[in-house]
Amino acid sequence: MAPDPGLIPGEPEPSAPDAPGRVSPSPVAPGSGWPGDPASPSTPVAASPADAARLAASAGTLAELTARESVCRACPRLVAWREQICAERRKSFQSERYWGRPIPGWGDDDPRILIVGLAPAAHGGNRTGRIFTGDRSGDFLFAALYRCGLAASPISVAADDGQRLLGVRIVAAVRCAPPDNKPTPGERSACEPWLATELAMVTQSLRAIVCLGGFGWQALWPALVKAGFTVPKPRPAFGHGVEVSLTHTGAPGTPSTASSSPVLLLGCYHPSQQNTFTGRVTPAMLDAVLTSAVSYSGRD
Repeated sequence: MAPDPGLIPGEPEPSAPDAPGRVSPSPVAPGSGWPGDPASPSTPVAASPADAARLAASAGTLAELTARESVCRACPRLVAWREQICAERRKSFQSERYWGRPIPGWGDDDPRILIVGLAPAAHGGNRTGRIFTGDRSGDFLFAALYRCGLAASPISVAADDGQRLLGVRIVAAVRCAPPDNKPTPGERSACEPWLATELAMVTQSLRAIVCLGGFGWQALWPALVKAGFTVPKPRPAFGHGVEVSLTHTGAPGTPSTASSSPVLLLGCYHPSQQNTFTGRVTPAMLDAVLTSAVSYSGRD
C-alpha cells in the first residue's frame, strides 16, 4: 500500500475532526494538537546522526530535548518504516490516526527511577505517541508499575488517558519503531546522544535504573559513560535480577550535577509477548525488580 500523502515537515495540520470514513494523514505534524506533543513547528529536526548529536548536546532543558527527540529523522530506514506503518495500519486500528514519529522520554522530570526499554512497538508507541502505551507489553509493564505505586493507573492506552508516572521516567534505547523489532548497531549508535543527554539531565534525582532486556542493557553502557558515570570493567553481563552499583562523577559539557549517591542498575527481562506468554518473565518477577528499585531509590 502506498503511504498517505504527507505534509511538509514542521507544517501544522488542520485540527478539525476527521470526516466519516476518513483518517487524517499520519504521521502527526509537530504542534498540530496531538496530546502530549512536546514539539512545535519551529523545533529543529536532526537529518543525520551528526545532527542528532549536535542537537542533543545543545538542548538547554529536558523539555527542549524531548521536543527534538520527537522530530528526529537521522535514520532513513527507521523513518521509512515508522511512516509505512502509519499508512498501512493494523486492521484493528484502521480508523485511527498514528503518531508515526520518534517516541521521546516520558514521565517525571525529576525521576528517582529510570526505566530503559528497547524501542517503540509499531502499533503501540508508534501509534499512540507514548512509550509502552497501547500494546500488550505496555499492559504488562503498567500493571506492575501500578502495583508497585509507580503509576497512577494500571493501564496505558492513549496519550490522553490521564496516566501519570510517579517518580519514574521511561525512555527507549532507540526512539523509533524498527522493522522486526531489531534496530541495527548503527541506528542504536545514532540514537545514543538522545539517551546519554536525557540520562545526564535527570542524574541529580536519579537513584535506580531498570533496564528491560539485553538490547537496552548493551545500549545503556556507552550512554552511561557519556552521561558522566563510572562503570565497572569488564561490563557485567545482562541477566534478570542482576544489580550493579554505579557512581556518577560528572562529565565535562553535560548539563547535569554529580549525584552524591550511587545509582543502582537492575537488569530485567523485557515484557515482550514472547517472554510473558512463555513465562520467562512473570508478574511476580517484574514486581520483584521494581520493588528492589523502589526500596533502593527511597534511600537518602
